[in-house]
Amino acid sequence: MSDPSSDVRTFEAHAPDADLDDLRARLAAARLPEPETVGHAATGRQRWEQGVPLDDLVEIVDHWRTAYDWRAFEERLDRIGQFRTTIDGLGIHFLHRRSARTDATPLLLTHGWPDSVVRFADVVEELANPEDAAAPAFHIVVPSLPGFGYSDRPAATGWGTEKTASAWVELMGRLGYDEFVAHGGDWGGNITTVLAGRFPDHVLGIHTTFAEGPPGLTMDGLTPPERAWAEGTRDFWRHRAAYAKQQATRPQTIGYSLVDSPVGLLAWLLDKFAEWSDTEDSPFETISRDHILDNVTLYWLTRTGASAARIYYESHNALDPALRVEVPSAITIYPGDVERCPRPWAEQRYRQIVRWGTPSRGGHFPSMEVPEIFVQDLRAGLAAVLAARGH
Repeated sequence: MSDPSSDVRTFEAHAPDADLDDLRARLAAARLPEPETVGHAATGRQRWEQGVPLDDLVEIVDHWRTAYDWRAFEERLDRIGQFRTTIDGLGIHFLHRRSARTDATPLLLTHGWPDSVVRFADVVEELANPEDAAAPAFHIVVPSLPGFGYSDRPAATGWGTEKTASAWVELMGRLGYDEFVAHGGDWGGNITTVLAGRFPDHVLGIHTTFAEGPPGLTMDGLTPPERAWAEGTRDFWRHRAAYAKQQATRPQTIGYSLVDSPVGLLAWLLDKFAEWSDTEDSPFETISRDHILDNVTLYWLTRTGASAARIYYESHNALDPALRVEVPSAITIYPGDVERCPRPWAEQRYRQIVRWGTPSRGGHFPSMEVPEIFVQDLRAGLAAVLAARGH
C-alpha cells in the first residue's frame, strides 16, 4: 500500500468572497500616518528615505480596493498547474508545468522573501515551451517555501534552508525528476546553494543570482568595481537591514501587523520592492502595480506575513561556511541588486563556475523586472551548466 503522505494532489486557488470583501473593508477603513518629512522637493530615491511615501501608498491602496482583480491571478496560477504534497508532515504547495518537448530538462525554481511563487509566474510558460524551437526547454517546478503562500505554516522550529533543500529533493523525486537543475535568488539562491552542495548526486548544476562567498575573505586583489560591490553589500547590511534583524529576532512581533493590517503588509513588502529594484524612483517603473499586488494579496489571503518572516529566524547567517559547491554553477550579478559578490570570493565556494553574467539592467527581482533578460540569461547559464555535464 502506498504511503498517503507521498501523494501529489492537484490544487486550485479560490479565496472565499468574504475574505475579499473583508480586505476591501479594511483598506477603506485604514488609518494612515502623516506624510514623510523628507520635503516636497525630494525626487527619485530621496522620496523613499523614510520608507514608502504617503502619496504612493494612498494611490496603490485605492487601486487595490477599487480596481485590482485577484480572481484573474488565481486563474493564472491554475492555468500553470498547482499541486500540493506532504513532506515531513508539512503540506507543500508548488507550481508544475511540464514541457511538451521530449528533450526538456527538469528545472527547480525557488523564490525568496518578500516575494513568492509570483516571482516566476511571468516566465514559466516561456521556459517550458519556448517560442524559439532552438531554445532549451524545461519541466518547471516552483515550490512555495514553508510558511509562504499555499504551503503550510510550520507549527514548530526547524524548517530552515537545510531542511527545505532536503524537502525539495524529495519533491522532485516524487515528480519523477531524480536529476535536475536549479535556480534561485534571495533565500531561493541560498537554498539552491545548499541543494548543490549537499545533494550533488541529484543536482546537475545551478544558476543563481545570489552568490555568497565564505566569510572572512580579503579585499586585497579585488578590482575597483569588485571593491565597490563588496563595500555596497557591507553598507546594506550595516545601514539598511533593520527588516532582516527584526524578522530574524522578533518575527512574531512584526507578524501581528503583517497579518492584521493589509496596509501594514503592503508597506512592509513594497518598501523592499522599491529599494531593491533597478529603478530611478518607484518599483512600478519595471513591475506593474497589479503584479506587486498579486504578491501582497497572496500573503494577505493566506495569512502568511508572520510565518514567511520566520525564514529569517530559522536561517539568518545559517549558510555553512564550509559548504562547497562542486557541480557546475552559473552566477549572474544584476546591476541593481543589493548584494553583489565579487567573483574571486564566489570562486571560493562555487568551485566550477562555468558562466558569470552581468546584465545591463535588472535588480533583485529580475524575473519580474526584466523577464526577457532574465529568461535569456537563465537559458545561457543553464546551457553552460548542462554542457559541462555532457548533456
